Amino acid sequence: MIDLLASRSYFLVAFLLSGIGTYMLIGNGNLIKKVIGMNVFQTGIFLFFIASAFVKGGSPPLLTAPEPYVSPLPHVLILTAIVVGVSLTAVALGLIVRIYDVYGSLDAAEIEVVADE
Repeated sequence: MIDLLASRSYFLVAFLLSGIGTYMLIGNGNLIKKVIGMNVFQTGIFLFFIASAFVKGGSPPLLTAPEPYVSPLPHVLILTAIVVGVSLTAVALGLIVRIYDVYGSLDAAEIEVVADE
């Protein structure tokens, strides 16, 4: 069991990062911390997909298909997801700046109180 956990430690790290990110998204009222939590959660998901595509002793199939070969599809998908994640973070931070200008606070509970008045 210990050997299995040691050989799959990247999955544990991925689940740990996803859990920390989820906790930061749910447990914090500060909007900046929620965006940071979202990025930590994304990093856990990226690590999970990259780790699941790992093939011991594998190489990329560039001109020929070596045995074993590593499928490049998960890496391409994660590269696209990283670009989307950076764009999402930029839009979220822009919206947070606008929310701060309107409501004068970054705390979600205070913003709800001010918005209800």
